[in-house]
Amino acid sequence: IIGPAIAGILVARIGEGWCFFANSASYIAVIIGLLMMRVPPRAHVPTGPALAHLMEGFRFVARTAPIRAILLLLGLVSLVAMPYTVLMPIFADRILHGGARGLGILMGATGVGALLGALMLAARSGVHGLGRWVTFACGGFAVTLIAFGLSKNFWLSTALLVPVGFCMMLQMSSSNTLIQSMVPDHLRGRVMAVYSMMFMGMAPFGALLGGALADRLGASLTVTMGAVACLGGAAIFGLRLPKIRGEARQLIIAQGMVGGEPVQEMSARVVED
Repeated sequence: IIGPAIAGILVARIGEGWCFFANSASYIAVIIGLLMMRVPPRAHVPTGPALAHLMEGFRFVARTAPIRAILLLLGLVSLVAMPYTVLMPIFADRILHGGARGLGILMGATGVGALLGALMLAARSGVHGLGRWVTFACGGFAVTLIAFGLSKNFWLSTALLVPVGFCMMLQMSSSNTLIQSMVPDHLRGRVMAVYSMMFMGMAPFGALLGGALADRLGASLTVTMGAVACLGGAAIFGLRLPKIRGEARQLIIAQGMVGGEPVQEMSARVVED
């Protein structure tokens, strides 16, 4: 949260190069922490070809409607809406006239919202109702991002980025939780690899697309168009939700426990909903 704000001030005073150097140096602590970990040796279990495992994950996603819908929505957001982050320097400098310090404040506002979203999800004890959360979070992300794209006032834009970060984190975390709750243990790593591909793998292509569109149409229109596409995706997901909810419940119940809740209690409760 405070990191982007501090970086914005430092960029204005000492330049971008030293900020990147400081960021690189901060990873030393992470490396030291990893080296200090003592993991007991494990017997090597022979496995098949990595490509075959990856394809098994793709096949499971393709035939499982709830997971497929969540990942398609996630991929859409990552491709057409998340590029707002790489266009943020243009907003800070040319549109909102905040400079490097303003960029730090804008990114810090997003971080505040993301932290609040993470805390809200952490307060939940199970996955009941998370499908609706994904729908509303994606819709809220799109609406507030549209407003941000149209705003020309620095402090209004800063305020709008708080719910942008909040809804973004809520959707990403809820999607992650739902997927992991529906996937069998032996497929979880493979399916989460597909999740990572849809979330992080789409981001570079989205940044490339966003940069090209911003060069032709402007940053504001590019962000607004991407957010409108996300709003459409959220609407389609919401309309599909009643059709896939039953299968999602069965997948979750099949895993045996949901956030420490026994199957019998979970089954009785979801049937009542």
